[in-house]
Amino acid sequence: MPGYCTWNLFLRFLLASRLGLVHMGSDQELKRLEAKLRKKAEAKGEKVKGKEDKTTEKPMPKKGELRAAEIIRLAETNLDGTKRVCDAIRSIRGISFMMGNAISRVSGIGSRKLGDLSEQEKGRLEDMIMHPERHGIPAWMCNRKRDPATGKDVHLAVSELEFTQKMDIDLMRKLKTYKGVRHSIGLPVRGQRTRGSFRKGKTVGVSKKKQAPSKSKKK
Repeated sequence: MPGYCTWNLFLRFLLASRLGLVHMGSDQELKRLEAKLRKKAEAKGEKVKGKEDKTTEKPMPKKGELRAAEIIRLAETNLDGTKRVCDAIRSIRGISFMMGNAISRVSGIGSRKLGDLSEQEKGRLEDMIMHPERHGIPAWMCNRKRDPATGKDVHLAVSELEFTQKMDIDLMRKLKTYKGVRHSIGLPVRGQRTRGSFRKGKTVGVSKKKQAPSKSKKK
């Protein structure tokens, strides 16, 4: 690379001329000169190229990883604070695409990011996620209509949804309904075919019995 060699020689000439040396010295002499210049620059408090303090540099997060400040705990779930509210709360169990949009519109947050909300706004948002029917969201959007215990339309989320689902399955098993029996034996509940799917364990094909060789007739 001729351009690199020319530039390197030019820098060496400038380095020698700065110290009052007109002639070009050997490589060892030039290294000594560079060391002297670095000491002078460090004495003045200037940063020398290649000698920066690496302890002050913060490690950059890897792709796909979030910093601790960007993770927000809301409704028993860790959420991404860099996303919009309607997109971030969809990571909560029990919040669908439609419910997330409805909560963001009714709360007046709009397209703001989750990390930009104040503590008061986060508390109000969490209350809307756990009890959306109290804040003007229609009952047909709730995921549990006409609850058998209370008869009301409620919306369940997070651990409350998981617990209620488990209790419903246990009740069906106790009553020995068709769905309860299917749950207990580990088969699909909603009428799916089981010839090719939902097969667990080692699949065994059709096996034919081996026929015994026929005895040859004596003449």
